[in-house]
Amino acid sequence: MGGHHGGDMTMGPMQGGDAPEQARSGDWSDGVPPSSMHDMHMMDMDDTAPSAMLLLDRLESFAGKGGHGQSWEAEGWYGNDTDKVWLRSEGEREGGRPHDGDAELFWSHAVAPFWDTQIGVRRDIGQGPKRTWAAVGVQGLAPYWFEVEATAYAGSQGRTAARVRLEYELLLTQRLVLQPELEAQAYGKDDPGRGIRAGVSRIEGGLRLRYEIRRSVAPYVGIAWEHLTGGTADLARADGRRVTDRRWVAGIRIWL
Repeated sequence: MGGHHGGDMTMGPMQGGDAPEQARSGDWSDGVPPSSMHDMHMMDMDDTAPSAMLLLDRLESFAGKGGHGQSWEAEGWYGNDTDKVWLRSEGEREGGRPHDGDAELFWSHAVAPFWDTQIGVRRDIGQGPKRTWAAVGVQGLAPYWFEVEATAYAGSQGRTAARVRLEYELLLTQRLVLQPELEAQAYGKDDPGRGIRAGVSRIEGGLRLRYEIRRSVAPYVGIAWEHLTGGTADLARADGRRVTDRRWVAGIRIWL
């Protein structure tokens, strides 16, 4: 190979000269002081450290042939990776008044990766008699990242109930998320005061498309439907209420 060596070598314009004014500092720390050993220790994982979260999963307005109003679904917890106090609530209001809903309070205990058992109480709100239930259930992530929530209830006068819910989040882009969900409710005996007959009483579904402005703030639009079944559907027909209702929804999802 030919060329010049030693003192005859000169630097071209691409090989030398002053650095641009916008160049990164040679100090890769950018002026951030080094962490002490105490700080490094504080960064270790601590499964017993308490933390808290509040998720307003649905805060929306809806409109359909069966009427229009607002609905909510929220949950929050406080605790560590093993044990938490868990609060859950969902429902809807029409005409400025709560129409149907419930609030639940649980002690949640981790029994496997991504799975918790829960025990607590539920209180029904809205129209009709206010019922109080003892509750026990499980929630977690099933294979293929389906979110599963299954809860059994026992109330006064031999009443029993169950609720199963499935959700999935499909990332269309890094910010656009499609969320389908399905929920079924069943009761062990008739409760005419709340318009319920024994058996599977209601199946609900929804499909919501949200845009995450930030991970913690996401407006959405979608469609939701509700179908009453069995004897509960018969009671609805007798009262002149719709058995199947489809609604257009718009709302916001917020983490706090």
